[in-house]
Amino acid sequence: MESRTHKFSRPAFFFSAILLELASMPKNLVNLEQLIGYKFQNLALLERAVTHRSWAFEQVAMGEDEAARSLQNESLEFVGDSVLGLAVAEQLYNLHPKASEGDLTLMKHSLVSTTTLAKVSKAICLGDYLRVGRGEEKTGGRRKQALLADTLEAIIAAIFFDSGYIPARAFVARIYAEELRNATPKTSIDYKTLLQETLQAEKLAAPCYSVIGTEGPPHERQFLVEAVWENGAVQATGSSIKSAEMTAANLVLKQLGKAKPKKIKHHDSEERNTTKCEIDSQISE
Repeated sequence: MESRTHKFSRPAFFFSAILLELASMPKNLVNLEQLIGYKFQNLALLERAVTHRSWAFEQVAMGEDEAARSLQNESLEFVGDSVLGLAVAEQLYNLHPKASEGDLTLMKHSLVSTTTLAKVSKAICLGDYLRVGRGEEKTGGRRKQALLADTLEAIIAAIFFDSGYIPARAFVARIYAEELRNATPKTSIDYKTLLQETLQAEKLAAPCYSVIGTEGPPHERQFLVEAVWENGAVQATGSSIKSAEMTAANLVLKQLGKAKPKKIKHHDSEERNTTKCEIDSQISE
């Protein structure tokens, strides 16, 4: 009796799903430890630090928000933001002992900004190690500045919880070595501060920023912010409230014809005056 071999074929979408699943998996975390120069006592902290909310929500049932939060890195990012700020402030104080408070604040804001965090993240190829959801993978999430910045802050917090502040500070000093070395007040322009000082010099009130709209899913949210000053208003968008406000401030400066002043004067007493309608700029990116 002739034997027959039956071939079982799977639809093309099956293999596409498998490939996408593999692509969404992070590289070996041990390799990441070697890359960042720190070995975790509790590797689960690092795993959570590289896990984006888009992946976490794919792993739980609809409405299981608390379970998803226990998997993703946003709470670590919250802590990492503070640890990074302290470590950078300490380094700047030691590197520039004679600098004014205003200049130190300007440099610090530049160093802890999303742009700088993303730049440092790309330098260590952090995007290759992220654990992201299918949708985020399709839209290039591994290359998004806000996502990279958030993940780096989460890793800083993971080191802090694993071994304390000293190792976390050492990690920040190591990965930020070049940025800290090159930081100066002139290379750290904060458009919001610059706009306020420009308006104050013309005896005008500080600008007022307000969020007038949002769009996109939670992990790809875009914010529409309006900046209002005595003689006009502009609108700008950004992946965070901070970045949208900064873009709006830059647009106002361009309208005023002072986006690139020859000399910047910084106030030592405070970075800016807070108007009652201004957004809390500490909202997490």
